[in-house]
Amino acid sequence: MDDVNHDRIFSRTLAHRPTIHAMKFTASSADLLEALNTVNRAVPSKSTMPILESVLFEREGDTLRLSATDLEISIVQTVPVQFEKNGTPENTPIAVPAQRLLDTLRALPDMPIEFSADSDFEIRMETDQGHYKMVGHDGEDYPELPDLDEQHEINVEGGLLGRAIDKTAFAVSQDALRPAMMGVYFQMGEDETRVVATDGHRLVKLDLPELQTDASVDFIVPEKATKLAGRIVEDDEVCTIRVDDGHVSFAFKNARVLARLIDETYPNYEAVIPDENDRDLVVSREDMLNAVKRVGLYSSSMTNQIRLDITSDTVTISAEDVERSSEAEETIHCDYDSEDMEIGFNSEYLTEVLSNVTSDEVVFKLSSPNRAGIVLPQEQEEGEDILMLIMPVMLNTYA
Repeated sequence: MDDVNHDRIFSRTLAHRPTIHAMKFTASSADLLEALNTVNRAVPSKSTMPILESVLFEREGDTLRLSATDLEISIVQTVPVQFEKNGTPENTPIAVPAQRLLDTLRALPDMPIEFSADSDFEIRMETDQGHYKMVGHDGEDYPELPDLDEQHEINVEGGLLGRAIDKTAFAVSQDALRPAMMGVYFQMGEDETRVVATDGHRLVKLDLPELQTDASVDFIVPEKATKLAGRIVEDDEVCTIRVDDGHVSFAFKNARVLARLIDETYPNYEAVIPDENDRDLVVSREDMLNAVKRVGLYSSSMTNQIRLDITSDTVTISAEDVERSSEAEETIHCDYDSEDMEIGFNSEYLTEVLSNVTSDEVVFKLSSPNRAGIVLPQEQEEGEDILMLIMPVMLNTYA
């Protein structure tokens, strides 16, 4: 047989060879989108490793497992799909470009979508309306996610974990020069658990007597990881927290958040909590919060400074911005048991503190205009004890 005929036959053989699918399944586009929205929070927008801008697809039994990581924080989510019975190996991972897939799914109505990837990592998606094609990466090249030693395992009721994160994460520092304070500090013990966050301007200390562990463990979780866990957790589910020397994972029913712990010593926060604040100011949380928000709009954009003039039955909240020739003042009712006092606060910080108190009335325990103020709910929620601290700002009347 001459070479020409041999090539022709060989080409025809290739043309009729069926496509070998490295992965093929059918899923609801809405289910896939929901899972992708979760894991996409760990996909870096720009990376020196292009494969990190993808989501890893792996078969796990009869479910599809989606994983994403920025090498510090990882998210894993499973989603039910219908795998093709023939031709799909047990587990051939594919790294799928995250943004293009996400944009496509967002633009589709809820409908069945057939996903397939061949051995060259060419990805094809088909619906009743059309088909979409893109090129992925070999999933074997995707970085391995951390495998925890499981030195500590704690089961937490989802609603409790969600509240603990919501009430503390807002106070985490954004200052890279103080890395220990860029996370939420968990002190889990046999008697109770304490969750702490501070940026040096405000501090939150939340005690949870009902959350106990077999052995004491302290660790600092990066802010981003706590917020991701807080978004995923459902009130009526149990979250399993696993901690080893370097990592923590929050495992939920169908999702898992993994993070590298902040390997620093947390500052001695108890030393800054005053114990001699004997001036009690009691106000309606809602009245105070709304007044601070409104008046804060007229404060200096540089300092966000507002002034509180406190008398036995009123608090006058005022601000001015000299550069923009603007000012504002509001008065609300209060119950105050000491001599009149003026004190200044950053309006944004005070707004966030008041937003994270749940009782109708809030208690400010004060001592002097240049000492930290303690903020407490008039009534603590069942199963928790929260204390917030906010540093004052110097007013020129006593600077």
